[in-house]
Amino acid sequence: MYGKQPKKLLIMNILDILKRYTDEDHRLSQKEIVEILDREYDMKVERKAVKRNLLNLIDYGYHVEYSESVRVNRRGEEETVYSDWYLERDFTDAELRLLIDSLLFSRHIPYSQCKTLIEKLENLSNRYFKSRVKHIQTMPDNELPNKQLFYTIEILDRAISKGKQVSFQYNEYYTDGQLHARKDDSGHVRTYIINPYQIAAVNGRYYLICNNDKYDGVSNYRVDRITDICLLDTPAKPMKKVKGLENGLNLPKHMAEHVYMFTGESVPVTFRAKKYLLTDLFDWFGKEMQFLNETEDEVTVRVTVNQDAMQKWALQYALHVTVVKPESLVKKIREDIRNAANNYQV
Repeated sequence: MYGKQPKKLLIMNILDILKRYTDEDHRLSQKEIVEILDREYDMKVERKAVKRNLLNLIDYGYHVEYSESVRVNRRGEEETVYSDWYLERDFTDAELRLLIDSLLFSRHIPYSQCKTLIEKLENLSNRYFKSRVKHIQTMPDNELPNKQLFYTIEILDRAISKGKQVSFQYNEYYTDGQLHARKDDSGHVRTYIINPYQIAAVNGRYYLICNNDKYDGVSNYRVDRITDICLLDTPAKPMKKVKGLENGLNLPKHMAEHVYMFTGESVPVTFRAKKYLLTDLFDWFGKEMQFLNETEDEVTVRVTVNQDAMQKWALQYALHVTVVKPESLVKKIREDIRNAANNYQV
């Protein structure tokens, strides 16, 4: 496999063998390592040299594990035998599969980048690791119109770390299936000046939690719809000066209140829901919910949530949920349901 190599590379070749051939379920003896060195690296060494280098790897900080046993040698003396050598992994196979599956199911990473990242993750394990990378070939083509996603995330990370503003264009889809920059009333491409605070992953998408410098409150932007981003020299507005973030960003609370990542103020909402929806309720609102009443079939719940998002959510679950308060929201939902019914009248 490799050409004849100098002895000084022995320790690196042994480490390479441990990476490629071993884990907790696949261990090697010193004799087996000697055979692999001879067969694949064209290196003829004694077992004692292998043992010495294995122990050196441990001294250098590598997590090399082994088992010890005691045997009686030909002279009738007891001696310790080291065997079952393997390299302890930073990631278990199950953890790597979880990371790979996360990439496979991602809707915001293009096919080519997804495949490259999976190959890198596979290299963190050994020859016995069987990932589900073949599944990527059965996925629909998810090449995104926005090729700048990773660059955008990198710039946002730097801006958040340095406490700086960013500028960018924000895009929306047209019927040609392509992203087009939003324009102002005069027809010119709009440039957004943003104070960035956090990137969050929601429903397979990245969102930027921030403040639009023109306004006082919190804004949420889809990162995959951001293009032409620039890191500015101007300091970002302190979070405590943003309405709704005076006490900092409580991310779980923010996510529970903005179920569709709509922008706007959160309000207390009371609704009744069928009890078979309890798991869904916890998925959507987390443990911030307050249960006010419970019957055999229903629960009455109070949440603090963005009103526009709650309006959409209530329509989605209209057959199973009844919003009780506030009255202004009840009227909007009632009007939406009436208009929806009119759309289906014959």
